Amino acid sequence: MTTKAAYDAHADWYEDYVTGAAAEYTTRRQALLRRLLGAGRGVCLDLCCGTGVQAAELSALGWQPVGLDLSGGQLRHAVRRLPVVRADAAVLPIADSTVSAVDCVLAHTDLPDYGAVLREVARVLQPGGRFVHIGVHPCYVGAFADWSARSSVVVDQRYADRSHTYEAWCPAGVRARVGAWHVPLADLLNAVIAAGLRLDRVEEVGPGGVPDVLGLAAVKPV
Repeated sequence: MTTKAAYDAHADWYEDYVTGAAAEYTTRRQALLRRLLGAGRGVCLDLCCGTGVQAAELSALGWQPVGLDLSGGQLRHAVRRLPVVRADAAVLPIADSTVSAVDCVLAHTDLPDYGAVLREVARVLQPGGRFVHIGVHPCYVGAFADWSARSSVVVDQRYADRSHTYEAWCPAGVRARVGAWHVPLADLLNAVIAAGLRLDRVEEVGPGGVPDVLGLAAVKPV
């Protein structure tokens, strides 16, 4: 896995974006996080926490959030919201079976090997611990998808391309700045299973009937 922190150069812009222009999108994601994670106690590792916008939601659910991210620029903002650790998501500095829950929100397209990250999640989770993934919908959001019509989404043959790209229909968004690794839906689901996690719930949400976000909840078997 690369150790390049792509968001360092965009951290201030991103903090303003997720709490400003994309605030409605952030609110929808947090509602999905509430439903999939639920109330609990103990440490919830906010994996690839960015600027820490999930922290208040996690605390409200009763969890003790701890953020982890590779980007020092992002963590400058996150540290105001929760305790943080700077580390690589694919090599977690956490002992086996010590974390009650893990959430990973809007990060899988930033990671060149999400399967390796999921294996680390499974390693650090306690038996019975819960993992929640929330990300752009693999079938409808990516370089291969044109959302300019809004009432419909046009998907082309690039859906099968798993490479990193800066191509995006919206030139003012995150992906035009930091790019994205595409993870097709089958790859994502198979990676969860291969990590040894048991899929518990799946939700698709989005405006106008077309889902732009996919949420997964999985459990580490006891």
